[in-house]
Amino acid sequence: MADTFGFIADLAPWSPWMPFALAIQQAPRLPGVYLARQRPTGPLVYVGMAGERRGQGIKGRLTVYYRGKAAVSGLGEAALDRALADLEWLRQRVAEVEAGHPRRAASWAQDAIHHADLHISWATTADRETAVALERQALTALASASLWNRDR
Repeated sequence: MADTFGFIADLAPWSPWMPFALAIQQAPRLPGVYLARQRPTGPLVYVGMAGERRGQGIKGRLTVYYRGKAAVSGLGEAALDRALADLEWLRQRVAEVEAGHPRRAASWAQDAIHHADLHISWATTADRETAVALERQALTALASASLWNRDR
């Protein structure tokens, strides 16, 4: 499979790839576009955009996903959908419930993000409008790629 990142590498100055947990610590509080891939060198699976988000930018958006607070939108929903389709992951959650340890939906969404083994890269932009344009460019360049993005 061709490296799908190659199709968009020249669109912006992207940060180095890093595990999701590290990305949360290092992501800027600026608007921009973030990319997710599975595993350190796996396929690109998601392109997302973060506006100013009350001064939190990319860092804020990634944090919402990482904490399981966005189980029904964007990357959080995509990761949870895939986890729920993984029979072994689902069996583990059911075993927890059967053992008397049910958890909240946000906890399952957080587990789904961890389960996906996502690595993140980003490019900052001057404002939300520029981030929207960069996201659109990236999604257009990746039109034939198998991304998790719902709205393409």
